[in-house]
Amino acid sequence: MKFAYRFAVLSSLCSNKCETFPLATRHNIVCVGLSPDGSLAILVDEEGAALLVSVIGKSVIHQFHFHKPVHSVSFSPDGKRFVITKDNVALMYHAPGKKREFNAFVLDKTYYGPYDETTCIDWTDDSKCFAIGSKDMSTWVFGAERWANLIYYSLGGHKDVIVACFFEENSLDLYTVSRDGALCVWQCDTELDDLKPMPPKEARQKNRVKDDDGFLEEPKGEEIHGKANPNEQEMREKVKYTRVAKYFFNKEGDFNNLTSAAYHKKTHLLVTGFASGIFHLHELPDFNLIHSLSISDQRIASISINSTGDWIAFGCSGLGQLLVWEWQSESYVLKQQGHFNSMVSLAYSPDGQYIVTGGEDGKVKVWNTSSSFCFVTFTDHSSGITAVTFTSSGYVILSASLDGTVRAFDLHRYRNFRTFTSPRPSQFSCLAVDSSGEIVSAGSQDSFEIFIWSMQSGRLLDVLSGHEGPISSLSFNPVKCVLASGSWDKTVKLWDMLDSWRTKETLILNSDVLVVAFRPDGKELAVASLNGQITFWDHENAVQVGSIEGRHDLQMGRKELDKITAKQSAKGKSFTTLCYSADGQSILAGGLSKFVCIYNVKEQILMKKFEISCNFSLDAMEEYLDRRKMTEFGSMALIDEGTGDDDGVAIPLPGVKRGMTFDLAVDDELLEAVLSHFSTFLLGDMSFRHFKPEIRVTCLRFSPTGKFLLPFLGRSWAATTTEGLLIYSLDAGLIFDPFELDIDVTPSNIRKKLHQKEYTMAIVMALKLNEKKLIQEVIEAIPGNEVDVVCSSLPDLYVEKVLEFLASAFEISCHLEFYLIWAHKLLMLHGQKLKTRSQKLLPVIQFLQKSIQRHFEDVSKLCEWNIYNIKYALAISQQRGVKRVAETSVDEEDLESDSDYLMQEVHNDNFSS
Repeated sequence: MKFAYRFAVLSSLCSNKCETFPLATRHNIVCVGLSPDGSLAILVDEEGAALLVSVIGKSVIHQFHFHKPVHSVSFSPDGKRFVITKDNVALMYHAPGKKREFNAFVLDKTYYGPYDETTCIDWTDDSKCFAIGSKDMSTWVFGAERWANLIYYSLGGHKDVIVACFFEENSLDLYTVSRDGALCVWQCDTELDDLKPMPPKEARQKNRVKDDDGFLEEPKGEEIHGKANPNEQEMREKVKYTRVAKYFFNKEGDFNNLTSAAYHKKTHLLVTGFASGIFHLHELPDFNLIHSLSISDQRIASISINSTGDWIAFGCSGLGQLLVWEWQSESYVLKQQGHFNSMVSLAYSPDGQYIVTGGEDGKVKVWNTSSSFCFVTFTDHSSGITAVTFTSSGYVILSASLDGTVRAFDLHRYRNFRTFTSPRPSQFSCLAVDSSGEIVSAGSQDSFEIFIWSMQSGRLLDVLSGHEGPISSLSFNPVKCVLASGSWDKTVKLWDMLDSWRTKETLILNSDVLVVAFRPDGKELAVASLNGQITFWDHENAVQVGSIEGRHDLQMGRKELDKITAKQSAKGKSFTTLCYSADGQSILAGGLSKFVCIYNVKEQILMKKFEISCNFSLDAMEEYLDRRKMTEFGSMALIDEGTGDDDGVAIPLPGVKRGMTFDLAVDDELLEAVLSHFSTFLLGDMSFRHFKPEIRVTCLRFSPTGKFLLPFLGRSWAATTTEGLLIYSLDAGLIFDPFELDIDVTPSNIRKKLHQKEYTMAIVMALKLNEKKLIQEVIEAIPGNEVDVVCSSLPDLYVEKVLEFLASAFEISCHLEFYLIWAHKLLMLHGQKLKTRSQKLLPVIQFLQKSIQRHFEDVSKLCEWNIYNIKYALAISQQRGVKRVAETSVDEEDLESDSDYLMQEVHNDNFSS
């Protein structure tokens, strides 16, 4: 089972937002243990390295290494201890902060018993005992302290691996679940309160541990050795378990493996997940079936139930799927799924509120940048996506695919409203749309042609021929109607869209062209080629104005099966994606490497290099060959070490980099039987990439609503990589960055000016000091009737600063009307002057638009939900003065008075709620 190496935590299911912790491990995280109070978490990776993390502070407190892979981690319900299992041993540690020790992990006891690897842990409610399951089909019950009548107990009765074990509430009664779909109910003859502590003298005698080797790898603490078949003398006056029932989840002849389970003790609800994506809900101990539903076609890897027992969370590692299901109402609380294969392209919406991504699985997903959730997925394409983009309006998404179509999706109605095709079937490798959103172009990688369509009519306008190799990249000039196309034939052609699509200019390069990008002002063209160079062209005069040798900055790592060094391997690598910053002074470049580089275009130097991953579970991460992984037969990566659950063979197929699709022409019944038994094997990736993907960056984009990361960079940028969609940003709130600072500009003087009602001077001084809280204090202290006067007297230099502050203030402030008045007055009074430098102010205006749009959506939803309650309240208030008809009978009058009383009660309840 593979998980992301970054630890992501869901902050709130009610607010529908999530966040990622700013920490990472060196390998994939395989198990997580959370303390009962939710303040601490233990993360353990594939190699056994553990991080103790503060969930509140979002920081690493302590690092520890268990020296071997860990299978499970579990805190005791009282939070004083936690147990980890590795190999066939269970280690119990004192929880951090519960003992006066300098070491965060203090070993208390070591438990031996199972013959094979352990699989699961569960504690009793009073933290006196815990149970562990094993692959040897046995379950062991151990005492957290040395009880006289319970030191250890072994339970059998299963014919397959133990998947989960659960104690009953406030009891030693136990449920065990195995992979073959069997549930055993075990009843104990002793209650928890009847456990007797062992005499201190006898306990000390049993604590003696002989050290035959003279040293130990780590302190063992007290050791408890369990026996599978104890003699009668050892079992005398001990607890005794009896199996009272055995149930089966699967029907006879059904080989659907049970992969995960969870049990809620208060409601006696057992949830089990299977390899086919089906889950069952049973009520114990009677084993009454409540639900049996299918949520996926992949194995359910993990299940969790919330404290009240209403919500059930499912995780499917094969699809990257997370579901939260409310079982009583049978509805989804949360449903999120990433791309099945790698992401290959991304694009920001003009206001920066959304990101669209396209993947090799043929899906187009739209993500909300504020909540980090995907809110719509388009599955109309039948093959991998190669490029995605937004139109200038921000409500239309275009995607190109290898299935030979370019599709347009409407974000208002969430549907595919245009499909562009070529006269002959072609695989489209790139896509571009002009600034007006009326002309759509796509390049073919098999016919070497560029196709031009009209967005309004959907008609094919023209086919541009001239390239002698596959089209690798297209880019429209943001200012002029000029299209630049790059090809593997070592040329870049410039096409004039206004002059019958003729070739305006041809730029000759020394190597295959991989990507082209125009500067935002349209006066410069950047070209990345196969030799690792980035060249800059004055396309008006067809003159090269600069170049950057980027091959040395890629620093490609060495793959496990490479026969050459990483230094030699890097000579064949290059940049495959480029993106200019908003002001065009810097350029972002990435490719077949774990590094993303930012260059200064004018000086042609490297300014900063970002390492997108430190995860050694990915390939091409290590710079040097690890001799410990080499044998006389070759690399150990060639050896199949899969467990049979979901791991594939590590030997790659010749020439395969992405994956294979199998076409089986067999009988339907035979195919269904084969897929039911070997679905994971057949549907998985048979190439090496499924076992260990290679790290790479496929697409980069700057946020159009960026503040300033450096004086000439946008605040945030996004990248689609092997790790997924990564967004890098800088919180500039802690950086002291004054502007034209004088000796008289101090917080006390600013407040003094504010007290003297010199509001314009106070704002200017606060902007010079550039302290966000102080600016907010000054602006919110200005009366609403003075906003018009203050806005008109603001110097032009500070209007942009105020607009930038207003955009950020909308994100955190509740004074919506007040800040809307400020934004309205500034734009009305200074609109003409701002229009002259619109190119420079575009990110700030878009950031302001994004903030206002987000609040508009939230408030409009609230109004729509309450509009009927308001109408009902108005209708009730209008009936108060209406006189009753005199001829009504006494019974009718009583009935009407009762109804009015009830209506008034409902009316009061609505307003109180």
